[in-house]
Amino acid sequence: MQGYDKYAFEPFAVTVDLAVLTIRAGALHVLLVERGQEPYAGHWALPGGFVLPDESAETAARRELAEETGLSDVSGLHLEQLRTYSEPGRDPRMRVVSVAFTALLPDAPEPRGGGDAAEARWLPYDSAGPLAFDHDRILADAHDRIGAQLENSCLATAFCPPEFTLGELQQVYETVWGIALDRPNFRRKVLASPGFVEPVPGAARLTGGRGKPAALYRAGTATALQPPLLRPSREGRPE
Repeated sequence: MQGYDKYAFEPFAVTVDLAVLTIRAGALHVLLVERGQEPYAGHWALPGGFVLPDESAETAARRELAEETGLSDVSGLHLEQLRTYSEPGRDPRMRVVSVAFTALLPDAPEPRGGGDAAEARWLPYDSAGPLAFDHDRILADAHDRIGAQLENSCLATAFCPPEFTLGELQQVYETVWGIALDRPNFRRKVLASPGFVEPVPGAARLTGGRGKPAALYRAGTATALQPPLLRPSREGRPE
């Protein structure tokens, strides 16, 4: 454009960071990489990296996840933009603005470090920090976002396999929220929410104990929960 000087403003970089969460052995886990380069070499961090000139932020997020963790088959991954982190000084190299994403995996394939990541590993959420850069804040924000979304959306099914029991779905809520839920009350609320889950005809799974096999369900067609499935500590509060 005539008269426009693109060098009039100091350049800055755009990066992406991913808070990838799953449930393993009944506990919430986050996918982390060990940085192989400065700054913060040897420190754990969220997967991520610089956005290339010819790609979008989401394309860069999927590329970096594949490069740094070996999880290349992520086309069906539930990936959602969390927020933008733009505070000056968040990266010691230069001014860097990061677009953060949350991602959910219904199972947890073993990652492997690649690119500039020396190692990749699933670590329990409760013992994941301290992390490099401002990644502790990003991870906490992602956890808060997902916890809130479980109340109003059908996001919990993204943590589950294609066919799951209501007990497995309840475990998702209990793990993310960090509280125990009343089983009959949870079952009643789930089945009363139109389109949340759909029964798999004739399918059942043994879940341990001496009871009969549990019925299997799959994710329904709804995206929002009506009414919301609120955490017990929030029930009865005005919205």
